[in-house]
Amino acid sequence: MKKTEELINRAADIIRASDMTLALTGAGVSVESGIPDFRSAGGLWSRYDPSEYATITAFMDDPEKVWHMLREMGDLVINARPNKAHIGMGVLEEMGMLHFIITQNVDNLHQAGGAKNVIEYHGNSSSLSCMWCKKRYRAEEKRGEFPPRCWCGKVLKPDVVLFGEAIPEQALLRSFRLAESAQALMVVGTSAVVYPAASIPVIAKQNGAKIIEINIERTQLTESLTDIFIMGEAGDILERLVSAVKRNVS
Repeated sequence: MKKTEELINRAADIIRASDMTLALTGAGVSVESGIPDFRSAGGLWSRYDPSEYATITAFMDDPEKVWHMLREMGDLVINARPNKAHIGMGVLEEMGMLHFIITQNVDNLHQAGGAKNVIEYHGNSSSLSCMWCKKRYRAEEKRGEFPPRCWCGKVLKPDVVLFGEAIPEQALLRSFRLAESAQALMVVGTSAVVYPAASIPVIAKQNGAKIIEINIERTQLTESLTDIFIMGEAGDILERLVSAVKRNVS
């Protein structure tokens, strides 16, 4: 416990001294909100083969079939609430101590937790779009429909990036530019081994940033790039980190 406190205090000092702090987040941030990692034993991929249900080709070929998986994903997200990790990052942003969050999640929980500067690699499930006429809807408008359809009659697609779709170019370019100027990068709830998200710690480190990793277990990143590794659940560590930053600021 004492060692963890020392690491948290060191991380707080780095954040306080940084003029540009980023966070890169993944599924581990939202597990405490009741959204299991899709790749985990209880995740969606244990019940739905992603090659059949999570590709853009599968959606174009049989959107109604794909919506069986999407409906389950939507039920998880609609019932989820931001946890202490999301809220802690929102507080750090409000304090001017966290400038941007780059997330691989689609659950909108960073925004619900108070963050405004969120760059989404995989889109956001809170809205739906028609791939044909381009009309957009809030997901809640279509909550009772299965599958949800546009006024033109076509099946709507959530505004998330399916396998086979490109990550939004603006999100990529903006995140890479920010990583080049970052002085501190928090990597939270992700192993950061899947590209292009895995590029962010590399770019940041090459440009002199300190890497603070918060995960429940060590990762490849821990051994290669991380400056401070804090083992634990994201919510608990972020709550304590925010308290440490506040102490240092005052």
